[in-house]
Amino acid sequence: MKKHYSILIAMVVLGLFASTASAAAAKPAFPSWSQQINTTKRFTVLTAFGGAAVLDNETGLVWEKQPSTGVGDWIDRLTRCYTLEVGGRKGWRVPTIEELASLVDTSQLAPTLPAGHPFINVQLGFYWSATTIANDTSLVWGVDFNTGGVGIGNKSGGHFVSCVRGGQGIDGVQ
Repeated sequence: MKKHYSILIAMVVLGLFASTASAAAAKPAFPSWSQQINTTKRFTVLTAFGGAAVLDNETGLVWEKQPSTGVGDWIDRLTRCYTLEVGGRKGWRVPTIEELASLVDTSQLAPTLPAGHPFINVQLGFYWSATTIANDTSLVWGVDFNTGGVGIGNKSGGHFVSCVRGGQGIDGVQ
């Protein structure tokens, strides 16, 4: 009986060791936040997208390098992102308010984007997010890249959008 317990204990210990070792070997796609914030080069223009997309090395999101300069209501801008093809790739969407606001650097003058950013034609105005207001779905959060302010807009208004890939995202809700 003691021999059976010894074998059972050895199997359990070996199983725990193996699962701990495999978990330690699995590395996340991006380093921890403390390492990300200290990234020396915030953005990388992606040659795999024909130079038309930008990887944010801090958040791991991929942004279109040159957002449309046209405005549209919220549904129109959702449709633009969902049907967008950049560098031969589809799968774009409107960013969440947290993702969009992560681009803001209020120490910079308009546009309020980090110094040395590679984006082209960023407009000094309100950009839609995919995040609706919980108690009034006719309203949506957005960011004004003229001031860096986060605010609320009516979905029927005409504003800009910058499409993104990656991250968790949310479905646009009417």
